[in-house]
Amino acid sequence: MLSHGRRPETPPLSMSVDRSDPDTPVILVVGDLAYTTAAPLRAEIDRAMSTDPTVLVLDFDGLHFIDSTGLSVIVHAWREGQQRGVRLRLRAVPRFLETILDMTGVTGLLAREPAGAGPAGVEPDGPAPVIA
Repeated sequence: MLSHGRRPETPPLSMSVDRSDPDTPVILVVGDLAYTTAAPLRAEIDRAMSTDPTVLVLDFDGLHFIDSTGLSVIVHAWREGQQRGVRLRLRAVPRFLETILDMTGVTGLLAREPAGAGPAGVEPDGPAPVIA
């Protein structure tokens, strides 16, 4: 039972980073990406971008929920990639996130290439061809 005026806590966000290919780090996101949990992912994205990879992959296979702050982290990753010439790819995008990306126009942003990069965008599941 919840006491009056108290909201349930946001479930935690966990991440793991696969750096086995330094040119293509993969950040696996699990849980809820929301206002109270977004800062660690943003910091991890900044850390990964600072190594100047060719591609940064955000794998959302374990994502359960995203709010506007979480969406802003994806846009931040895209913006940093644009400035650094790093392609951003989203992998294992749940249907609800795909819908949000389309409705907000973020899918269109992800289709824009940074200078000197190849295809970017959203991968529906795994290493499938990129959907622009």
